[in-house]
Amino acid sequence: MVMLRLVTGRILLTVVTLLIVSFIVFGVLEILPGDVASRILGRDATPEALAVLRAKLSLDQPAIWRYLHWLGGVLTGDLGKSLVSGRRVIDILGPRIYNTVLLSIYAFILYIPLTVIPALIQAVKRDRLVDHGFSALTLVLLSMPDFLLATILMIVFVITIPILPAMSIVDQSSGWHEYLEATTLPAVTLAIVMAVYAVRMLRDNLIEVLDSDYVRMAELKGLPPARVLIRHALPNALVPTLNVTAINLGYLVGGVVVVEKVFGYPGFGSLLVDSLQLRDLPVIEATVMLASTVYIAANLLADIGAILLNPRLKGR
Repeated sequence: MVMLRLVTGRILLTVVTLLIVSFIVFGVLEILPGDVASRILGRDATPEALAVLRAKLSLDQPAIWRYLHWLGGVLTGDLGKSLVSGRRVIDILGPRIYNTVLLSIYAFILYIPLTVIPALIQAVKRDRLVDHGFSALTLVLLSMPDFLLATILMIVFVITIPILPAMSIVDQSSGWHEYLEATTLPAVTLAIVMAVYAVRMLRDNLIEVLDSDYVRMAELKGLPPARVLIRHALPNALVPTLNVTAINLGYLVGGVVVVEKVFGYPGFGSLLVDSLQLRDLPVIEATVMLASTVYIAANLLADIGAILLNPRLKGR
């Protein structure tokens, strides 16, 4: 019952948070300087033409009415139409989300070993040369901007060792091998960026767990060190790292803007940049809201996972 109440509370808090985010997103775009109709028709537009377009876009209605209308559309899957192309926003988002999801899955698959393996080595070899070496490397990568890491990887694997393409150009007709080749460099970049935030925390958690009484009891029972490390220490050390992983999951969808731009990858992040440059409000609202939803949902899953894995709550 305790676990059920905690999970239900987290879900209700998530719903309230999403409503607040939707209001903030709509409100911020409302107070941006400039008139949408004037930007679309240009400076030479007549007052009559501006009035007709404002009525067509419902800009002559009160802001609260437009917010409720937009929110109702979001809840029913109607995200409106692009002000630039006239296409439905959901049709524009579809291929971009598909590309980013593929890139995110690839990056997350690489993220797991890049996080777990160094943390395990550091925890086992704590305060030794290899531990200090990984710590120094992690500190360097933490201080390195995404675009610089992406540029270094391009220099190494495109110029010095030319085995990967510089530009990640794909479309819906591309095969899986073309996607794999095109997304390798951006996926490695994203995986490294995410891993450096989690390695240090997992390493410290592992050391704390390895020093606990129940792990020492398992060692005294004669269990193999590898089994103690993987079966007993690692699962318990992963619990505090779930929040970092949740943040990384949100970053994969909403924070890939720089990486996608560097490699020319036609994903969700580059669409957000393009729509901001064009002031395409319906697309901006949809992309920001979707990124916020994924980020908040990832944190919800991390909280639920932490509750379910908490041994003190089991059986209550």
